Amino acid sequence: MLRSTWKIGGVLCALALLTGADWRQFRGTDTSSVANNETLPTSWSDKENIAWKVKLPGRGLSGPIVVGDRVYITASSGHHQDRLHVLAFDAATGAQLWERQFWATGRTMCHDKMAVATPQPASDGQRIFAFYSSNDLACLDLDGNLLWFRGLTHDYPNASNSLGMSSSPVVVGDTVIAQVESDSESFAAGLDVATGVQRWKVDRPKMSNWTSPSVMLGKTSADDVVVLQSGKGLSAYHPHTGKPVWSFDEGASTIPSTGVSGEYLLVPSNGLTALKVDSTSKNPQKLWNESKLSPGTPSPVVVDGNVYVLNKAGVLTCASVADGKTIWQLRVNGKGGFCATPVVAGGNIILINEEGGSTVVKLGGEKGEIVGSGELGEQILCTPAISNGALYVRSHGHLIKIASK
Repeated sequence: MLRSTWKIGGVLCALALLTGADWRQFRGTDTSSVANNETLPTSWSDKENIAWKVKLPGRGLSGPIVVGDRVYITASSGHHQDRLHVLAFDAATGAQLWERQFWATGRTMCHDKMAVATPQPASDGQRIFAFYSSNDLACLDLDGNLLWFRGLTHDYPNASNSLGMSSSPVVVGDTVIAQVESDSESFAAGLDVATGVQRWKVDRPKMSNWTSPSVMLGKTSADDVVVLQSGKGLSAYHPHTGKPVWSFDEGASTIPSTGVSGEYLLVPSNGLTALKVDSTSKNPQKLWNESKLSPGTPSPVVVDGNVYVLNKAGVLTCASVADGKTIWQLRVNGKGGFCATPVVAGGNIILINEEGGSTVVKLGGEKGEIVGSGELGEQILCTPAISNGALYVRSHGHLIKIASK
């Protein structure tokens, strides 16, 4: 019986390797922006390495997520963007599998550059959590059946701002966490993934904030923490109970989010601040601060002991996590500026500018080396997803799969 169990386990592991890893939320399942075991093409265009391209309804800045053999994405449409969409596509062919629509119950006012469908959806592998700037949170199963719906503006009517909300939810274990912060009313809530019932709610600083939560996974689920960032700094909570774990009170940016890798946090604070969270005491230890490493809109990415920061001028800087010293700098194709957070696969970091131009830079080494580029010719403002040898990019009007033929 034991041998049979081992054989079954081996088959399941083999299947998991064949299907590739999921990309279940903003910056990946572990919010690191890194897919270590994936290899992607280093160049693409309308005539090269485009596996498929499908048109999307309305507007949206929300990036795609990948669960199994499906790609999920949200959109908003209508004159007031009060029609909310969730769509599913076959990852292999791009065929649309289903679409669900809802009416927004909260405010839909937002900046012209943004959209009501700005937060990236999240998944626990069984459900899709579609969150919108209207503070509506819809939970569907993988086949598009509605499981529950929460209009958070109904419970917290003042939580909004005139530019729009953009914080993406994260899933940790059996809890989905939504960060809803504005000048009038600010809170974070942990909801049961199966029922939508609120497990906990904590008050947050009353100020506009567009950052998304980061996740630090411990040795066991009891050691997991969700890290929330605001203009006041960082606060870490236990994802299941909402119990405070630690805080960092030296302030932080309200646009780029904290980068995470293992026990290290790279915080957009007074430039960039490196924290190390001790596995025993869980008190953050400040390692260094470097004002010259201030990121633009994209969040910093940590890989193999180095942090990669993209500034407003389109300069990519590689610095050491240990001491913050710059290793190299490289100007990349920054036409139109950058909104998308870089993603990493196969030893390369991929940077996509607002006009659809991409630069692929080799990681490590004593200097930055551009090894590829791509042009899509469409506005791109959201962070892409990586799964099973493919890069999934959402442009202003399309969902695009980039993969070697």
